Amino acid sequence: MSIRRQLLRPVAFVAGLHASRQAGAFARAHRRCRTTQQTLLERLIARHAETAFGRDHAFARIGSYQDFVKAVPLRTYEDLRPYVDRVYNGETTALLPPGEALLMFCLTSGTTGRPKRIPVTARFLAELKRGSNIFGSHALKAHPASWLRPILQVTSPVDDYYSPAGIPCGAISGMIMQTQKAIVRRMYVVPYAVSKIADPRVRFYTILRCSVPHHIAFIATANPSSQIKLADTAAREAARLIRDLADGTFTPPGEVGADIRAHLRLGRHRSLARRMEAGLAADGRLLPRHFWNLDFLANWTGGTLQLYQPRVRELFGHIPIRDIGLLASEGRFSIPVADETPSGLAEVISNVLEFIPADQHDRANPDVLPAADVEVGGEYFLVVSNSNGLWRYCLDDRVRITGRLGEGPVFEFLCRGTRTVSMTGEKVTEKQVVEAMRRASDAAGVPVDRFVVQGCFAATPYYQLRLDAVPGLDVDALARGFDAALADLNIEYRSKRSGDRLGPPRCLCLSPGTLDQAEESVIRQRHGHSEQYKHQYLLTEVLAEAK
Repeated sequence: MSIRRQLLRPVAFVAGLHASRQAGAFARAHRRCRTTQQTLLERLIARHAETAFGRDHAFARIGSYQDFVKAVPLRTYEDLRPYVDRVYNGETTALLPPGEALLMFCLTSGTTGRPKRIPVTARFLAELKRGSNIFGSHALKAHPASWLRPILQVTSPVDDYYSPAGIPCGAISGMIMQTQKAIVRRMYVVPYAVSKIADPRVRFYTILRCSVPHHIAFIATANPSSQIKLADTAAREAARLIRDLADGTFTPPGEVGADIRAHLRLGRHRSLARRMEAGLAADGRLLPRHFWNLDFLANWTGGTLQLYQPRVRELFGHIPIRDIGLLASEGRFSIPVADETPSGLAEVISNVLEFIPADQHDRANPDVLPAADVEVGGEYFLVVSNSNGLWRYCLDDRVRITGRLGEGPVFEFLCRGTRTVSMTGEKVTEKQVVEAMRRASDAAGVPVDRFVVQGCFAATPYYQLRLDAVPGLDVDALARGFDAALADLNIEYRSKRSGDRLGPPRCLCLSPGTLDQAEESVIRQRHGHSEQYKHQYLLTEVLAEAK
């Protein structure tokens, strides 16, 4: 063990003991889920009674869960947007208790093209960190060799822009990284400043240059496409990377400003460079095992993201993968406690969780079940109330209950909604693709009202546009226009496209009448009528390869 690790052991022991106690308290609360949820609801209602939302919904008169359900109808983000906009413009008590410290707005894609802005308070951030501590406590117990070893975490900037009140708007991953305990921050090998590099080729190369010399324990990134991107960048830039390590230089494939360079601590590593050269010569390409000895990977594995698994295994070998749980801009909703499964314990100490049976998703007044009443094997859509001002918020994430710990449910993420596709975290909706096609066809001067969009999983995933051939239509121009319009409507799609994690859309022209014939076949199979059939523009099943 290095002298540095020996010196850090007492501090790490205290931090680890604290995290272990939090994990134990969480498990006990999970076992008595019904009481835990009722107590949390009472506390949230009392704390938010004097907010504008609380007054509008008579929080002062709520005395039970049944009262809460009657007072607060199910909500989408668009229902809550007027309150959030007031917070955004400086009236924090529209949603947040008086005196509550507002740290930032976390940005995520909205269904209308306007991004969602999720308020992040000091209390909410502390709850997220507690969830991370519980997750980390279980992960490090399973992988004790990772203790006090460096961590590679891929983050995004916290301040893409600022609200009129001067509050940063961006990614919460950056905020968590910047405000972590000192002992944890010491383990990060990539400075936060690197997240500010706009060019993805340069950013991923810089991440590698910072991290390759270190004895990394694990890589933490929400989407496995980022881990693949790291490995692909290392293979593509092998000669450059090896030369920089041998010479102690930094020659990225693009510009990096002096302000970011000032945060980098890069040395010479000749023996490592020689080892990487030998690995490259032996295998014909540079692979992560030529420079890292990872204990595990931490990323999402549920839903369509399982399609990345073969590629991750090809690049990283058969090291354990631990799903990070259902973690979104709106909060953390599950905590996996084992490797190789997307299932996690419902996060019932920070969120009041309710569940809509999946077959009632489109009903105007669906049944809604508290967390303790769901059935193992059942599929549901998640409804959330928590400290950042989200009340009975329909997350539109479909989950399957896979077990229980005491009264509390254990669940896995299945997919986004019934009209949403997300291959790399972009969360594209049917409404967005219809609007994007309207704009693209208007620009092309040729109306296109019959089309299908479907995700295609490949080395770089992309969306395929299938449409009947139209005389005079430049399909390449249409695809470019659709791409630009969708990027304008969906900030996360734009981010994934600019980061090269999504490829450009591709058009597939079909013989005239093909889509009509396909719909008639579906109608016959369902024994329905054409006037009752609603054309589906976005298919949620992701193709394993282009058809």
